[in-house]
Amino acid sequence: MNVTIRKIGNSEGIIIPREVLAELGLTAGDELSLVRNGDGVRLEPVKADLDRQLEVAREAMAKYRIALRELAK
Repeated sequence: MNVTIRKIGNSEGIIIPREVLAELGLTAGDELSLVRNGDGVRLEPVKADLDRQLEVAREAMAKYRIALRELAK
């Protein structure tokens, strides 16, 4: 499948066909990671589960900061 790089504001981008987005379960606003491989690139969905888990862990660490500090002694 070929796509064309297009001018979007002050940047350039590609339009991902709707069918491809549907197959991958992606919608507007989802994050993708750009990975270089050899002489090309690969787009991968950012794993939202890990991001959410880290966010929850940070909230818990902030909430129980004093207790965690005492346990670390």
